[in-house]
Amino acid sequence: MKTKHELELADIKLIAAAAEAEALKNQWAVTIAIVDDGGHLLWLQRLDGAAAVSSHIAPAKARTAALGRRESKGYEDVINGGRTSFLSAPTLEGMLEGGVPIMKDGQCLGAVGVSGVKSTEDAQIARAGIAAIGL
Repeated sequence: MKTKHELELADIKLIAAAAEAEALKNQWAVTIAIVDDGGHLLWLQRLDGAAAVSSHIAPAKARTAALGRRESKGYEDVINGGRTSFLSAPTLEGMLEGGVPIMKDGQCLGAVGVSGVKSTEDAQIARAGIAAIGL
């Protein structure tokens, strides 16, 4: 039997605080979502000024990254490369850059999804959050 790592509330709070700090440092109004490895929402934070729709997009990006065990940008690239049939993939709604999986020892612990600014900036915020727990 294998040992499975999982996010604890303390980890989630560290990730969220670091992601928020990155967003505030750059004056970016975003929504930050953190999910577990099954894509279940653990944290949702909409910063002042973030568009209402970002509270739907950020969790979708996070779920996509967690369930796929890869950055959501990979799906966006596939679709932009012409494989539009991938839009029909079940349960994957956030196929836009900004969802980043949280990986440890080859296992996915969950993911961070961010929405509200340019996709590259969303991903930057997500990575800053994950870096706060040393991953």
